[in-house]
Amino acid sequence: MTISRSDAERIVRIAAAIIVDERGQTLLVRKRGTETFMQAGGKLGGNENAAAALQRELREELGCDMLSCRSLGLFRAPAANEPGWMVEAELFAADVAGKLQASGEIEQVLWCDPDDIEDLTLAPLTRDHVLPMVRAAREYGGLNP
Repeated sequence: MTISRSDAERIVRIAAAIIVDERGQTLLVRKRGTETFMQAGGKLGGNENAAAALQRELREELGCDMLSCRSLGLFRAPAANEPGWMVEAELFAADVAGKLQASGEIEQVLWCDPDDIEDLTLAPLTRDHVLPMVRAAREYGGLNP
């Protein structure tokens, strides 16, 4: 007999960073062994709050420090690398310091113009929520934390 999980058990809770540089380009990352680009961030651990998890993940994945962040809300989308699962992400506008370089499970770091990404495979969260938010923010002064 196969036991199916309820929808509540099929949710991955994460914190993710929207990082935009002075040219208006946004940072995307690709995990090792995948083709999908997404925001830097990751799963909340133990009793960690979302901002603390994001700070830890940015240090582990990109080797940078988070100087400040501002919550942009809670968003849901199909998980990019876990078929049948949903991602529930608290998104943050984040300001970081240090040289960003791929480490840990991250294989590639990419700065991209949100209007020029047709050749990239994007995570649903990035495609459906993050990039429209970044595009809209251009009209209203940016996403500064």
